Amino acid sequence: MSEAIQNRYDFVILFEVENGNPNGDPDAGNMPRIDPETGIGLVSDVCLKRKIRNYVETAKEGEQGYGIYIQERRTLNSLDQDALKDLKLPLEEGKLKSLKKDDPEADEKIRNFMCGNFFDIRTFGAVMTTFVKAALNCGQVRGPVQLTFAKSIDPIVPQEAGITRIAVTTEKDAETKSNTMARKHIIPYALYRAEGFVSANLAQKSTGFSEDDLQLLWEAILNMFEDDHSAARGRMAVRELVVFKHEKACGNAPSHKLFERVKAEKNTSLPRKYADYDVTVDCEGLPEGVALERKA
Repeated sequence: MSEAIQNRYDFVILFEVENGNPNGDPDAGNMPRIDPETGIGLVSDVCLKRKIRNYVETAKEGEQGYGIYIQERRTLNSLDQDALKDLKLPLEEGKLKSLKKDDPEADEKIRNFMCGNFFDIRTFGAVMTTFVKAALNCGQVRGPVQLTFAKSIDPIVPQEAGITRIAVTTEKDAETKSNTMARKHIIPYALYRAEGFVSANLAQKSTGFSEDDLQLLWEAILNMFEDDHSAARGRMAVRELVVFKHEKACGNAPSHKLFERVKAEKNTSLPRKYADYDVTVDCEGLPEGVALERKA
């Protein structure tokens, strides 16, 4: 692995959804997430991280050091078992037999191994307190990359569309009906904004997140919807990735002041496409030691 990053980064992502549901709320019948007080649409940070993980898993499939720890249809304990086998630590019925529980040396050895082999642990961190049936407590690894909830620029108006399915499920159903009904929730159009942070200090002290990892992160963000299209999510695309790079590991300016330089304002009363927004990035008078790059 390459050396850990030396600079702090702050970034803004603008992405759009057209005739789709970007992030269903299980507490509201899978309707698009929404702030009930303002009508602003929401997309959780967990949802965005899932897209990034899926892209990396596809783009780096089989490559050493780019495994994905949080993945579908794979238990965490099974991945923990694989890690212990690779480390050649003594196992007996799924537990370490010659090391004490909460052994600091073993915990650190396994944490380093997991960070070195799993991109998402190295990037976002992980909670590994259940490591191999609590044989060891590897604790919580704080990842250097964090995302906020994405918020729509303007209030959204979710629509519920009725749909039919020609096929019926059982022979009994076929005797009385020729199709089945369902409901589908969509947003006609919305532009969302998420903000993110990359900590050089956590990369150096905790996970070893490197420059190669950083470039892969930018690539994954720009393409996170390209291999994830579905009828439920409609058409989604990343439109802007604005990155602020700090000279210092601890930063040269507060992130909120940098984020204020990125603005998206509608230029029509009813936005239905990206051109209906004016997106501006103020590049003038940046704080000393901060550089700006628009990657999309």
